[in-house]
Amino acid sequence: MSARVLIVDDIPANMKLLAARLTAEYMEVVTADNGATAIEICESGKCDIVLLDVLMPGMSGIEVCRRLKANPKTAYIPIIMVTALDQPSDRVQGLEAGADDFLTKPVTDTALLSRVRSLVRLKMLTDELSMRAAASDIGFAVAAGFDLPDGDNGRLLIIEDNEASARRLVSVLSSRHRVEVEPDPQEALFRAAEGDYDLAIISLDLRSFDGLRLCSQLRSLDRTRQLPILVLTASDDEARLNRGLDLGVNDYLLEPLDRNEALARVRTQVRRKRFSDRLRDSVQHTIEMAKTDPLTGLHNRRYLERHFAALVEEGLREGKTVSVVFLDIDHFKSINDEHGHDAGDEVLKAFARRVRQSVRGIDFVARYGGEEFVVVMPDTDSAVAYRVAERLREAIAGEPFAIGGGKRVQVTVSAGIASANSVDDTPRSVLKRCDEALYRAKGTGRNRVVHAAA
Repeated sequence: MSARVLIVDDIPANMKLLAARLTAEYMEVVTADNGATAIEICESGKCDIVLLDVLMPGMSGIEVCRRLKANPKTAYIPIIMVTALDQPSDRVQGLEAGADDFLTKPVTDTALLSRVRSLVRLKMLTDELSMRAAASDIGFAVAAGFDLPDGDNGRLLIIEDNEASARRLVSVLSSRHRVEVEPDPQEALFRAAEGDYDLAIISLDLRSFDGLRLCSQLRSLDRTRQLPILVLTASDDEARLNRGLDLGVNDYLLEPLDRNEALARVRTQVRRKRFSDRLRDSVQHTIEMAKTDPLTGLHNRRYLERHFAALVEEGLREGKTVSVVFLDIDHFKSINDEHGHDAGDEVLKAFARRVRQSVRGIDFVARYGGEEFVVVMPDTDSAVAYRVAERLREAIAGEPFAIGGGKRVQVTVSAGIASANSVDDTPRSVLKRCDEALYRAKGTGRNRVVHAAA
């Protein structure tokens, strides 16, 4: 996995050593010998991850980290603090400033590469979701993530079969989070898949099960693939920790626990999970809006053309008739001209509601464009389609439409029907026949239904 790594250190020998290790793994390396230059490089978008020395003259690494995390442009660039300080209080200070991980000098190759690769994977996922969300007018900027809670009140699932260790975790974390404990790894897998958890905390020292295997299983299931995982181990077992990071583990805690470090690391994971969830929701919303007409809430023409083609193909393959109804509001232009476009929009929205209420559950309705609408009826012959279209016509003409200011306007609709039931039929030919039937309905007096076969 390639990445652009920014190394920030005021000692050239340290920079060269880290750069050599990373370059050997085909990563691109950028360097900075002070905090101001590092911030400038990050703001220009020239790095995927930062290896940041803590002890630097002028602006310390802690201050650089704090400024990067406070800036919407750079807040989600992963930062690994590289320091000779190894006291829990030192790590907590960096985590409180927003650091994603710590490496203590001297840094081993396995620890360095495992942590860099793990955080780069997360960065790439976040970047992809951010780009998809921001590319749409209905998406939101990355800065919106700062409106999220700071990571408290998360729902945590602890998988630990050592009662004393589980009690210590609950005692530390329950002051800020909703904590649940499950000693059975297999039952925990089911609970994680069914529950809406913000973080799973897994002991690597389970008595009856391989903790890394459980991490792998969580990463392999669709329902838990995005669930952050924090592993807990009683010793600094570097080999297993690195293997866990390769499997997709997000972070780890060592026993004996330091309360402040545990709370800081958990808060970071919960906050990141909520931000990622919000990005995914925005992307999903973008997908939904891409196939939805914003005024009426119906499917749009793009969705109609794709979905209708699939239904026609399936119907012809299985010997089932697919019918389609073209609806066109009569004299709609006069409504806009006499009452204004706002009144026209109200008519379109109310028209869409009446159509939805008058069709069956298996049918789907789309706005074709302007005042034209389409109803697609799977597994429906022409006789049934005609009755549904007549019911639609009566529902529209039966009651005037409210257009605001206490005014009401009478609306009628013309409809054309066509059915796909021949091997020679194509989606285009069926829609064309339907459009021709609609044209005849308009030309013979409006407010009527005409079938293409008539």
